[in-house]
Formats: sequence, structure tokens, C-alpha cells
Amino acid sequence: MNELKPSDSCWFNYIHRIVFLGENRNQIDLMSEHSNLMNVALHLGDNALILGHRLGEWCGHGPVLEQDIAMTNIALDLIGKAKMYFDLAAELEGKGHDHDFFAYKRDVLDFKNLLIVELPNGEFSDTIARQFLFDQWHFLMLSELANSSNDRLKEIAQKSLKEVTYHKRWSSEWVIRLGDGTDESKAKMQEALNEIWYFSGEAFMPAEYEKGILPEGLKETWMTNVKAIVSEATLTIPEEDWMQDGGKTGIHTEHLGYILAEMQFLPRAYPDATW
Repeated sequence: MNELKPSDSCWFNYIHRIVFLGENRNQIDLMSEHSNLMNVALHLGDNALILGHRLGEWCGHGPVLEQDIAMTNIALDLIGKAKMYFDLAAELEGKGHDHDFFAYKRDVLDFKNLLIVELPNGEFSDTIARQFLFDQWHFLMLSELANSSNDRLKEIAQKSLKEVTYHKRWSSEWVIRLGDGTDESKAKMQEALNEIWYFSGEAFMPAEYEKGILPEGLKETWMTNVKAIVSEATLTIPEEDWMQDGGKTGIHTEHLGYILAEMQFLPRAYPDATW
């Protein structure tokens, strides 16, 4: 007997609603498209929020003042993007929620971010490896979304591209600087790349709600761009045999729970507090 997949269950529900409940097929398709767009907005917003939070943890702890400020600025950029995506999700949901609700009132299983963005900062080289691999994908994703048929996603992407171009340049320069630096910095950068590499492939595994909304086929270009920077840094791309996934559908590492416990404490403890 063939294994029943989640998609099979969704298809059964679709047929049941048409045949037995008499619902209009076009209406169901429209509702499904609406729901998918909302999930895409949450996915992109969650990526930005969680990575922004992680980079914010470096504030006051950076290796040098200039890079401390640079990481804080990137964190603020990302949180600003999260707000735009959450505003879109709130409109699509239509329940009167705002961006704060999606940031502070959801539980771990409701988050749809890539696993790579919730990984601990570790050493500076670990943060750079995580940021570099994410930035290379993020830039390509937004470049495609800037021509999206969806006006809202298109607008957000066009507003975000200038900042993300800087993010990509910053993380790439640091990969080269550490990789082609001292023996110690090279060893640390290579170790960080080896550890985080297996979280980089999830971005190219589309969830059901992404299909037809987010661009696909980005992996080849991403790999070409990543290899060029890694080669210039005199580093080596790890062997690709298996990739972690699950974040897009709410299956996360233990790290996300700790992030949310810290990030959400105040608004959950004092839900009526105003600034």
C-alpha cells in the first residue's frame, strides 16, 4: 500500500468539499490561493524577524565597533521587512490582527522560517557563514519577486532590494576576508561553513503554499554565486549529500523556542501595555 502523503489529505478534503458539501470549485480555489499567499507572507516575514533578532543579539558584542553597528543595522533592516510582510499577512487574514500579533502572539509550530536563520550566533565566523548563505538566496529571491505578478510582494521586494544588496556584499566580503586571512581565521571560516552548509538547502525545497507564488529554480544560480565567493576566499564547498528541512512547515530546532521565549515575554506578560 502506498504511503498517504499530506498532499493526498489536502486533495481528499478538496474533493469532499465540492462533492459532498456542494461548495463552488472556483471559490475554493480562490480561498486556497488567498491562504497560500498569507503563508508565503508569514514565511518571508518569519525569516526576516528571526534573523533580525539573532543579529540583534550581537549589539554591544561585535568584534569591532564598526561591525557591531553594521550587524545592528542589518538587523533593523530585516525587522522592517518583517513588519511589511506581517502587515500583508494581517490584511489577508482579515481578523483585525496587526504585525505585532504575528511577531509576539504565535507559538513555535506557527512559525515558517528557514531553519538556518534560527541557528545560534556562535562565533563571528558562524554568524558570517549563516548570513552569507542566507543573503545569497535572499537577494535572488527578491530579485525575482521584484517582477512578481502580485503587486504587494512586488512592492516589498523592490523596496528591500537596495538594502539586501548591501547585506550580500557585506557578508561576502567577510567570508573572503576571514577565509583568505590568517591560518586561524581560515580554519574558523571553513569550520563554520561546514557546520551550517547542511541548513542551506531548505530554501530550495518549496512548500506547497509557495508553489506558483515564489520563484523556483534559483539553486543553480545560487550555487554558482556561492562557489565564486568561496573560491576567492580560498575555502572549500562542503560535500552536498543531505539537507535539513522542516522550518517552512513548523518543524523547528530547539533554538527557536528559546528565541521566542525571550522575544515574546513582555507582550505576553503585559498584553495591554502601551509605549
